[in-house]
Amino acid sequence: MDVSVVVRYRKAVTYGMHALLGALETREPQVRYEVRFGTTVAETATEIEAACRDAARVLVLWSFYSPDADAMAEELAAVRRVFDDPRVTHVAGGVHATAEPQHVLDSGWDVAAIDEGESTVVALVEAVGSGRPLTEVPGLAVRDGDGVALRTLPAIKRPLDEFPSFSLRFRKFGPIEITRGCVYTCRFCQTPFMFSARFRHRGVENVRWHVREMVKAGLKDVRFITPTSLSYGTQTEEPDLAAVEELLAGVKAELPPHGRLFFGSFPSEIRPEHVTPEAMRLLKKYVANDNIIIGAQSGSDRILQAAKRGHGVQSVRDAVRIAVEHGFRPNVDFIFGMPGETPEDAAASLRLAEELTELGARIHAHTFMPLPGTPWRDAEPAFVPADTLRAFDRLAARGDLYGHWRRQQEHATRLARTARAYPRRIPRRRTG
Repeated sequence: MDVSVVVRYRKAVTYGMHALLGALETREPQVRYEVRFGTTVAETATEIEAACRDAARVLVLWSFYSPDADAMAEELAAVRRVFDDPRVTHVAGGVHATAEPQHVLDSGWDVAAIDEGESTVVALVEAVGSGRPLTEVPGLAVRDGDGVALRTLPAIKRPLDEFPSFSLRFRKFGPIEITRGCVYTCRFCQTPFMFSARFRHRGVENVRWHVREMVKAGLKDVRFITPTSLSYGTQTEEPDLAAVEELLAGVKAELPPHGRLFFGSFPSEIRPEHVTPEAMRLLKKYVANDNIIIGAQSGSDRILQAAKRGHGVQSVRDAVRIAVEHGFRPNVDFIFGMPGETPEDAAASLRLAEELTELGARIHAHTFMPLPGTPWRDAEPAFVPADTLRAFDRLAARGDLYGHWRRQQEHATRLARTARAYPRRIPRRRTG
C-alpha cells in the first residue's frame, strides 16, 4: 500500500468528510491507497499505528470549525502521545484551517488545507503516496524553514456537479449540498469569505442522481446543505421559485411513496425577506417538515445594517406571521452581543423575540463569536447583560428558546484571544 488515509471521523464534521471521500472515489488517485476511520482519540491512534504496518506513508485527515480549534489541538497532541511516526502527516482542513493556517500549523498540524477540499484531497493523496513534495499540491499551507506558513497555489474550484456530496463506497450519506458560496456578505459569517460571495448551484439532474443512490441504499429522508434555501437557482438576491420547484419536484419524483423531503429546515435556513405566501405555498406542496429556520439575527435595525444583513426588523415580523399562517413553526435565529450592540439594541432583540414567540415561533439564541476569515474577526464581542441571559433562561424554561449561548461565550473569548495573537496584517508567503 502506498498510502493509508486515516479519517478523524467526528459527528460535527461528517458532511465535509463525506464530500472528501466522494471526491477520492470519483477521481481515483494514481497510487494505491486505503481509508480507515477513527471515531475517538484512542481509535484514531490505533488506526494510525496499524496503518504504519500496512502502508509506506500515512495521511491523517482532520476537519473542524473555529470554535473547536483548541479542543482539536488537544486531541492531536493526545494522538501523538499514544503513537507518532515520521511517516505520518497530519492535515487540518475546514473553515478554520482556511482562515488561520498559521495558527493551525503552530497548533501541531503538519499541513493546513485551504479553501475547497475535493480537488486538493485527490492531489494530496497522490503526492503523499508517490513521495512528491507537498509544495506541488494546490490548496495547502506548510511550514517554511522559519516556521511561517508557506502557501501553495490556490485550490482548484470545480462545479459542484463534478463531485458527489457523499461516499457510496463507504456508505457515508448525509444532506446533499445544493449551493456553495453566498452573495450575502454578512459580517459575522464565514461562508461567503471561504467559498466566495456568489452562488454555485448543483444541477437538478445531479441532485436527482444523489436521491436515487440514497433510495437504493434504503434511505427515505432527503435534506440539503445550502446557506439560503430559497436562493437555489438564482445568482441574485431575488429568489427563483420556478428553479426551486423544479428541484423539489425532481427530488419528489425520485423518492418512494414513504420518502420524505425536508427543505428550509436544518441544516439550512431561509432569509426572512424570502418568506412570502407564494414561497410557503410552494413548500407546503412538497416538503415533509412542519418547521422552517429563519435567520433574523437581531431586533435592532441599526445592528442589522452594521452586520450587512440586507433586511430589516419588519421583514422578520412579516416572515414569522406568513410562515405561521401557512402551517409552519418558525425557528428564528438571533445573535446577541454583536459588535457595537448597546443595551438598547439587546433590549430591542429581546422584545422582538418575545413578540415572535407569541406569534408561534421558537427562538434559537446565539452569542456573537468573532470567527476567523470574517470582517468581524478582530471585533471584540459586546457584553451580554445578565438580564438578557436571565431572559434566555426564562424563555427556555417555557420551551420557546434553545441554543448553546453560554458555550458560545466561552468560544468567543478564546477566538478573540487567537485573533490578537495572530494579526492578519502579516503578508502571505506563497510558493512559486
